[in-house]
Amino acid sequence: MRILITLSLFLMAVIANADSSPVQRLEGFISRAKNLQAEFTQTSLDEQGKAIQTSQGDFYLQQPGKFRWNYNQPYAQAIVSKEGKVWFYDADLEQLIIKKIDQSIGDTPALLLSGSVDLNEKYTIVKDREDGGVLWLKLTPKSTDSSFKYILVGLKGTMLYGMELSDNFGQLTQIIFSNVTMPKTLAPELFEFVVPAGTDIFEG
Repeated sequence: MRILITLSLFLMAVIANADSSPVQRLEGFISRAKNLQAEFTQTSLDEQGKAIQTSQGDFYLQQPGKFRWNYNQPYAQAIVSKEGKVWFYDADLEQLIIKKIDQSIGDTPALLLSGSVDLNEKYTIVKDREDGGVLWLKLTPKSTDSSFKYILVGLKGTMLYGMELSDNFGQLTQIIFSNVTMPKTLAPELFEFVVPAGTDIFEG
């Protein structure tokens, strides 16, 4: 009986996904991702497709509008967002840059998932491809002031798999997530940035 129940639930999920448009699947994921944590590998490529740098770290998201990227390798960096501001910290440079979230940085990948952006208002969304069980959606900014040409979001089943960003300088950034979970809560201090002693602070 347990096997039949499990199979039935699986088939229901498959049917639900089949009946959902690609955009509805993305919107459905974002509506469920109230709290999210994952590990990530980020690769930056030049115009020729050559890898410039690969970074690894941890990602935390809490709707609405809170996120944190902890870069652990090869350099210790952090990007934290809360209450309309973003903190960019570089441990090696002992430097912190604080910016308000405005149109110039309002299309960052984490903000895209934060539940604080009207996707249909800001982007033209189409299915790009389906490859290896991953559905890739292409989001093209409607604003000509965007810092990105496009953003790809990859969903594997009902979970986030990866993102790809093409900027206006010809650089491509690919992010693959692993160990993605949606916990009931996340520690509030994850989204508080404590400035280390000796850090140079620039705010604009």
